[in-house]
Amino acid sequence: MQVTLEDIPVMCVVAIDGLDGIKGAWDKLEAPLPTLKGRKFYGTYLNGEYRACVALHKDDDPAALGLDAWVIPGGAYARRKMVNWSEHADEIGATFAAMAEEYPGDPTRPSIEFYRSQTELQLLLPIAVESPRAISI
Repeated sequence: MQVTLEDIPVMCVVAIDGLDGIKGAWDKLEAPLPTLKGRKFYGTYLNGEYRACVALHKDDDPAALGLDAWVIPGGAYARRKMVNWSEHADEIGATFAAMAEEYPGDPTRPSIEFYRSQTELQLLLPIAVESPRAISI
């Protein structure tokens, strides 16, 4: 399935050791938040860099929380849902790879993990939208 996303302003933490630093990045992101309830969480990956992200609320002050401000770029994305994702976390990379074989990718934007709930994860692969074909009349 294909979807179009708007830009998503977030606070984030870059994983220090690439994919090996993912848990540490999430711990650092969640620690200063007074509550996780009602928050939207994302993981992004681009050019070897993983970011743990939380959507920015109007009263958030990233600097005061010791977090970076960033914007997850919108645009066209292919989407796949994973149910019980925590039991299948080792399949995330392979699922993105399978999606990349189906859709023309956009290497300028990150792949996104949207943690919709404790059980549902949405994987979003940035795709290049081809312009409509010209026709002769």
